[in-house]
Amino acid sequence: MHPPKKIKVALTGGIGTGKTYISKQFLDMGIPVFYADEEAKKLYNSEKVLAFFTENYGNSFFTETRLDFSKLATYIFENPENRKQIEDFIHPLVMQQFEDWSSQQTSNIVMLESAIIFEAKLEKFFDKIFVVDAPLDVRIKRIKNRDLTISEDEIMQRIHSQLSQEEKCKRADLVILNSFDYCY
Repeated sequence: MHPPKKIKVALTGGIGTGKTYISKQFLDMGIPVFYADEEAKKLYNSEKVLAFFTENYGNSFFTETRLDFSKLATYIFENPENRKQIEDFIHPLVMQQFEDWSSQQTSNIVMLESAIIFEAKLEKFFDKIFVVDAPLDVRIKRIKNRDLTISEDEIMQRIHSQLSQEEKCKRADLVILNSFDYCY
């Protein structure tokens, strides 16, 4: 007899919608959550990824021997082609980590939290996609509260670099409205 199929759920939504807050509610219900951004950041320190950047960009994104994420973010957000080139390398690595992690979980349901499920065309990896939504003013307030150095122009640039919330909600299997001011 085969074990039941593991249900894979993506939790997504634009920056500042409160994905992490909502994901913790799922954790409290016993559903393990894989945080794609955190795992991607770990990958950025791996030999494979450092070699990719050195081979393709020289020392452009390095401060001494470490990747400088502010230089990288500027490069990624200034041009969609720049972003695509790096994401085409990183996303398969993150998804392989998710698959490996998922197979080790004992729960029949697992969740991956990421802002860019649709943008990265990762829908095929999931049985269900939940979108967290919040009003724009609440999102801006949340982003400012967690990063005091970011300007409103930079916030809007990041928001507009992602698929619109309206489109994400249309594509969702479930939309979770998270409009409370206290949710980060």
